[in-house]
Amino acid sequence: MTPDLALIVAAGAGLAGFVAGLAGFGTGLVALGVWLHVLDPLLAAPLVVICAVVGHFQSLWSLRRRLVWSRLRPFLAGGLPGVPLGTLLLGLLDPEVFRGLVGVFLLVYAGTLLLLRQMPVLNFGGRLADAAVGLGGGVLGGFAGLSGPLPTIWCSLKGWSKDEQRSVFQGFNLSILSLALISQALGGVVTREVLLLGLVCLPATSLGAWLGRCSYDRIDDRQFRRLVLWLLLASGAALTVSNLP
Repeated sequence: MTPDLALIVAAGAGLAGFVAGLAGFGTGLVALGVWLHVLDPLLAAPLVVICAVVGHFQSLWSLRRRLVWSRLRPFLAGGLPGVPLGTLLLGLLDPEVFRGLVGVFLLVYAGTLLLLRQMPVLNFGGRLADAAVGLGGGVLGGFAGLSGPLPTIWCSLKGWSKDEQRSVFQGFNLSILSLALISQALGGVVTREVLLLGLVCLPATSLGAWLGRCSYDRIDDRQFRRLVLWLLLASGAALTVSNLP
């Protein structure tokens, strides 16, 4: 590994850690935007999962006394069984086409809400609806690596505080990605080269997550909701562009 490559990989990890520490998600969006210019996708994909798990765990641990864990349980009850269901769909549908459709949806959804003066609030569904959204997120995670959008959108529409929202979608993503990391390790995807790159990434990821976590305390609930929408918009744009011919 050359010094230039190590610097670029570390920079991507630091930026991704900062965004995840601030918003509670977005590791893959930011890291892949940097890494895919210098790394093979087969190396970048498991590296994102490693950095995301470390960054999410660090952020959640530092916020553990403020988070509302009871919000998370129904999402996990639906989401964890949904991962293997999503994996079963791989032989039936084209994940790349599906990612493109999700990208268009995120562009329309986030773009529309950013134009509104006031965010809509949904007050129905209860824990059963939360579990159904978690199931959808788990299926999308197992099928196309997109566990985050559904829980994130649902939380932003519930009118919850930023701590309540973060309890759900960052805790959900940590659980789903930890399961994915175990699966990748058992499948031989986490190679020696990935682990060496991980040693370069982890200090930068940890520093970025700490800085993002400090910035999180400086924003209010309204600013947090708009930040989430901007990141969803960026995610939609990235998914859409990546699937253009």
